[in-house]
Amino acid sequence: MKRGRPTRSQIRQNIVEILFFLGKGYGYQIAKIYNEVFPQVTQRSVYYHLRKGILTNEIEIHKIEEEKGNFSWGPLAEKIYYTLGKGSSPKGEIKVSEFLKKMSLGK
Repeated sequence: MKRGRPTRSQIRQNIVEILFFLGKGYGYQIAKIYNEVFPQVTQRSVYYHLRKGILTNEIEIHKIEEEKGNFSWGPLAEKIYYTLGKGSSPKGEIKVSEFLKKMSLGK
């Protein structure tokens, strides 16, 4: 029997479902959608699972953009866009699809 945390996570699988219908998205956007469709989790947890998904090849970084603006931390924000990786296995959650269609964001 293996020790430690299991490599599978329901939160990460839900993020994969969101990215499957969204195509690509950045962390804050994914966290907002997640909390509307699934049980509430913290942003920190979503960002953790995005990073962990990169390590497990379920999620890939699509691109990194710098956005200028008047933010509380300074004039520049970095947006990391994520897409599905080769190791992902989306199941096609209907409620994610319906929510994104309602918000006119998804496929």
